[in-house]
Amino acid sequence: MLRRVLWLPAACALLAAPAAAQMQNDLLDVFTVQVKPDKMALFDTVNKKIVAANRQNKGSDWVALAQEYGQGYTVRFISTRPSYAAIEEASQAFMAAMNKAYGKAGAEQIFHDGDSCFVSTQSEIRRRRWELSANVPADAAAMARMIGEARWVQTTTVRVRPGQGAKVEEQLRAIKAANENAAAKVTVLVSQAVAGQTGTVFYVTTFRKSLAEIDGATPLSELMGEEGFRKFQAVVSESVLATETSISRLRPDWSNPPEPTVAAAPDFWRPKPVAASRGAKEEAPKGAKKQ
Repeated sequence: MLRRVLWLPAACALLAAPAAAQMQNDLLDVFTVQVKPDKMALFDTVNKKIVAANRQNKGSDWVALAQEYGQGYTVRFISTRPSYAAIEEASQAFMAAMNKAYGKAGAEQIFHDGDSCFVSTQSEIRRRRWELSANVPADAAAMARMIGEARWVQTTTVRVRPGQGAKVEEQLRAIKAANENAAAKVTVLVSQAVAGQTGTVFYVTTFRKSLAEIDGATPLSELMGEEGFRKFQAVVSESVLATETSISRLRPDWSNPPEPTVAAAPDFWRPKPVAASRGAKEEAPKGAKKQ
């Protein structure tokens, strides 16, 4: 059963429902894998089989991120659930879809093939910290549109020294206030690990339509002002063990997002197969030997 659970859609900062009153208990179930470089082709095949089964048989939903800047060959599968019970229900829907599509033995073989691709795996549950997040979309439709239109996800992981969580939260609130007072309203989502991590860990995430958006981001020193940034630096030096920023690319071919997310950019999330032109002659690539 553990192997099956590992293949469940994991969750991150991606698919949360937005109204503040409704978002206090959102759980983010994050499944992170590091893939063996020589197994990427098999990993791709396995993922697409899993996606097909869940799309066709009303299984679970998730979004996949391939980390482009950070540890290589790292992929996260992301979904959001309102409760631990909902995580279990999603697991059941996932397995039902797989068994219906491929039969029990076929599904087991797919999971076995997937397991053979991994260097390591990590399952984690995070809780959304809406009171620390800035410029949160006003409703579920706006949140789905933001996710659906994004192509990149930028996340800073903050590992806190024991007993220093309150000080770090104070600075996250200061950053939230600065973001919400800025002329450019950028959504910054904060979550905190509640299972599957060691110690106190925060995640600060921003969705990007393009990498070019990062070029125009206001530096934190300018955003917080001289005095605020000086205090921030002092707290970080005393209270934070380490920070790490990664940039990941959304992978629609490895994802099965909810329909509102798909509706925001259907050509991206559900591209139509390219049909070969009638009468087009097949030409061998240059340098290829003729048979």
